[in-house]
Amino acid sequence: AYLLNILGINSDWVVPTAFLAVVVMTLIVLNGIRRSNFANIAIVSVTILSLGFLILVCLPSTIQRGSENFTPFFTGSLADVLHASALMFVAYTGYGRIATLGEEARSPRQTIPKAMIVCLAVTMLLYIAVATVTIGAVGVDVLAGAIQQTKAAPLEVVARDVTGVGGALVLAIGAMTAMLGVLLNLILGLSRVLLAMGRRHDAPRFLSRLNQQQTTPYWSVIVVGVAIALLVLVGNVKTTWSFSAFSVLIYYAITNLGALKLSSQERLYPRWIAFLGLLSCLFLAFWVESSIWQVGLGLIVAGLIWHKVRQGVSC
Repeated sequence: AYLLNILGINSDWVVPTAFLAVVVMTLIVLNGIRRSNFANIAIVSVTILSLGFLILVCLPSTIQRGSENFTPFFTGSLADVLHASALMFVAYTGYGRIATLGEEARSPRQTIPKAMIVCLAVTMLLYIAVATVTIGAVGVDVLAGAIQQTKAAPLEVVARDVTGVGGALVLAIGAMTAMLGVLLNLILGLSRVLLAMGRRHDAPRFLSRLNQQQTTPYWSVIVVGVAIALLVLVGNVKTTWSFSAFSVLIYYAITNLGALKLSSQERLYPRWIAFLGLLSCLFLAFWVESSIWQVGLGLIVAGLIWHKVRQGVSC
């Protein structure tokens, strides 16, 4: 949407443009972790600089208006907050992708926990800062109006309102790189999950094959790329986002359950953290639309049946 706004192209091209982005990011990941890492550094750098620019240009207006755009501060219900929290959980899942690259990281036991905590903290601070200055500068109504547009680009609307066309362009470029970064890390992380599943025979074994250089699980990357491309062709962001939120919350709950079963020698953090994570993830998972979590539960049951059938065949 941000790209189409810049180029003045009809919104009918949203899905084809997104499909092309999936193809390009899949090809980058197929070229190995080093090139993917280089692309990721470039993408994240542009994104952070763009968001930093937005924060700096909106800050004076936010300070000048004071509490004007934050009053009344809360007019919704607790159910609205929980629904939004369930959906927004997806926006924080990038830190978990780091763990899937343990096989390709140096000193993973030391570097991965540190990287995850730093990533989560920086992301949280950025989200809070961007939300605060954009609402403070233009108000909730302007943002809500931008979201209702066919080519929704709310932060670009804020930047244009505060700085003009030049600022909007800078922000739009950052928004595009942000989405490309999400896509790159999604393909990179999920392909490694499929690699592990192929090795454990929880998925077809061909998914565990590496390329000739033994650097990339090429079949896993292709399968993940195709799956994401098919979701893009659905053309409904809210449906795919909601389903992602439910599935992510469920597998993070399972991760916390796994952490509870670690021995004291393997444990890095107290048990109560994993217990709190398990309960909160399960609680939030069922605040998405009922049709979404019902389908999600159906797929989980189908997966468990497949797992049992596979075990029986193996025996």
